[in-house]
Amino acid sequence: MTHQTWTYPEELTVALLSYGLKPTATTPPQLVRDALNDLYRYEIRRLRQRRHDGLVEKSRYVDEVILLRKRYWPLTLQPDHWLRICQAGGPGLQPGTRGTG
Repeated sequence: MTHQTWTYPEELTVALLSYGLKPTATTPPQLVRDALNDLYRYEIRRLRQRRHDGLVEKSRYVDEVILLRKRYWPLTLQPDHWLRICQAGGPGLQPGTRGTG
């Protein structure tokens, strides 16, 4: 049985570390993306609850959502793009592929 190896581009690796994610060469990109998506959904739910509890003003809520989307920019890359950029010897992140939310 052969195992796929992955090479995560430096910019993506740095971003993932900021969320506490440190994929190895044997960690499938889809698994990493799913974990990141779970963290994002947790933060969105937490923000929504804070809004519901009155801790975030209605006028600031949309701005806070936008900030979260920008912080989680790797999720703007589609799953198949993750596979392409993380393939060993693959193209990596190309200029203009980093999402801005």
